[in-house]
Amino acid sequence: MIDILQVITTNDRRGAEVFAHDLAEALTRRGRSVRTVALAPTAHDGGLDVTTLGTRRLGIGTIFALRAEARRARIVLAHGSSTLPACALAIAGTEMQFIYRNIGDPTHWGSATLRRARSALLLRRAAAVVALTPATARQLTRLYRVHANKMRAIPKGVPAERFLPVDEESRALARARFGLRDDTPVVLYIGALSPEKNVAMAIDAVAALPDVHLLVVGDGPDRQMLEAHAADRAPTRVSFTGATSDPAAAYAAADTVVLPSISEGLPGVLIEAGLCGLPVVATDVGFVSDIVSDYETGFLVPTGDTDALTTGLGRALSKPELGEAARAHCLAQFEISFIAARWDDLIEQTIRVGAQTSSRFSARRDPQRTHVGSARAAGH
Repeated sequence: MIDILQVITTNDRRGAEVFAHDLAEALTRRGRSVRTVALAPTAHDGGLDVTTLGTRRLGIGTIFALRAEARRARIVLAHGSSTLPACALAIAGTEMQFIYRNIGDPTHWGSATLRRARSALLLRRAAAVVALTPATARQLTRLYRVHANKMRAIPKGVPAERFLPVDEESRALARARFGLRDDTPVVLYIGALSPEKNVAMAIDAVAALPDVHLLVVGDGPDRQMLEAHAADRAPTRVSFTGATSDPAAAYAAADTVVLPSISEGLPGVLIEAGLCGLPVVATDVGFVSDIVSDYETGFLVPTGDTDALTTGLGRALSKPELGEAARAHCLAQFEISFIAARWDDLIEQTIRVGAQTSSRFSARRDPQRTHVGSARAAGH
């Protein structure tokens, strides 16, 4: 039996999935045995090297495979999205427990009444619910009636040793790798190419900045549309690389990082950028402001305001010293070893409480067995 089974939606290299991978390594260093599985495979190349349980996230075969995996673990950690209904279904009718980690903005994904009611019902099945910030925990309690005793606030963590400030020689090598000129300011977008990320706005903003190059690292359903948009708005000044297993190289090539999303939770890419000593420009959505301090470690702009994004990028490119403050802030708040220690405490507490609850439940079902056990303990 293993200590922890982690469940992610797919093996795609997105925020929740990458964090689960990093958390597994950190918990293993703390002496835990951890196995990570994905409900379904990614549609893109370069995914995480984890076992996938089925071809569809909530397919019958996937749920039965997850149930079998869960039986071999002391506790299950479900990392966002489809893992909530999957784990609730897979352990139904058993005494197994799962902890659910919320990864997004609850006010965004719970706007529809029916969806909110369904999510509230599923969240009640979790032994504990982890939010990225205290404010998110309060929202989950208010919107979904999650009992406050179940809630924990644990932010995302990133391994600092993988994301270090870059010297001039390393930067030159990284730029050569991506075919970028040494004397050209580079803005980096790294993440999924999907509608909620609003990457077209980054293209428009860079198009308004003379002699600035946009490096787009990632893949997703919007890629073809975005490549056409870039060819129209900023020909020769936008490069698309696809997904990468080495994000540190992309940060090394950049002068600043942009994130123009219309919805976010606590985005790991901004923590990674900060650890690399890069100022960032991001829309003020979700809990981005927990990472980015406006005018101190980067710049926050309103959602959908391309002019403000253009201005912010110009400022960030002219103030590289903001990156030092960004690194200090991210080291203090989001280093994975500190975050893993908090997870370890929660896991141990949840397992212990679950064992006590299971024991009381068994006693109620078989009072004669409890009586005999008590008599033996008393020496009769």
